[in-house]
Amino acid sequence: MKYTDSHEWILVNGDTGKIGITDHAQQELGEVVYIELPEVGRKVTKGEEIAVLESTKAASDIYAPVSGTIIEVNGKVKEDPTLLNRSSENEGWVCSVSLSDPNELEGLLEQQAYLQLFTK
Repeated sequence: MKYTDSHEWILVNGDTGKIGITDHAQQELGEVVYIELPEVGRKVTKGEEIAVLESTKAASDIYAPVSGTIIEVNGKVKEDPTLLNRSSENEGWVCSVSLSDPNELEGLLEQQAYLQLFTK
């Protein structure tokens, strides 16, 4: 799993990756009450907003950690947005993307480096 400093994660398997928000992000947001998922087939660029979620505390954008094409969205999260709170780094994934430039993964953070962002 790789992380962004804007609190997204990506779990890569071959040339595809599952994307979601980190446990830290969901804790900061509070209870998630709504998510707007991206359209399957949409081409995205690294850093581009791919989804929007609303919580009891705030609205927040989810950004693409890599460039590619959305190949799947997690319908379970649409039906039950609190899944993001209960399992943000597992069952609460947001979408899957077909990577267009695997080299972009090199610019992402390993878990330890990500965790150090808010323990300083």
